[in-house]
Amino acid sequence: MAEMSIARQLRTIPNQLSLLRLALVPVFLWLVLSEQEGLALITLIVASATDYLDGYLARKLNQTTRLGELLDPAADRLYILATLIGLAVTGNIPIWLPFVIIGRDVLLALTVPVLAKYGYGPLPVHFLGKAGTFALLYAFPLLLLAQVWQSAQFVILPLSWAFAIWGIGLYWWSGVLYVKQVISVVFDARKNH
Repeated sequence: MAEMSIARQLRTIPNQLSLLRLALVPVFLWLVLSEQEGLALITLIVASATDYLDGYLARKLNQTTRLGELLDPAADRLYILATLIGLAVTGNIPIWLPFVIIGRDVLLALTVPVLAKYGYGPLPVHFLGKAGTFALLYAFPLLLLAQVWQSAQFVILPLSWAFAIWGIGLYWWSGVLYVKQVISVVFDARKNH
């Protein structure tokens, strides 16, 4: 399919769902910060449903677009960031946790200008990064659920922290692999020039 204009890409149903999901990020953050965990959890569930639905519809309706490929991971990152900020500010997670997760993204952001210098865009996402993001996107709703359903915290908290620890490990492992790829690309580019 020929690449369509940004305006046409914005009008596709999957991208409209992605935009809705992005629009819910500040609402979600406000709900977490105002300690309305139940409503925040419902907002997160709606956002997750639109995440699944936009991918499904993009494939089903043959409406996959470059814009959609950018909006989807951007929304995931913003929900992770909003959750980290909200839970850290309200004291529901230790303050070091946002720094560990955001630190990895900062490290990878520093590779973008290096790649651009050699004529490359961002490298493809590694499946370990997707798995790490997946685990984190399970950990955070469970942490919110633990605040809503406090009598079940003895089950929910260990499960949420297991997802968080695995997510952090996979997230950083994929980051290290990505940096190694960048070094390899730069080395090859220098060798060929």
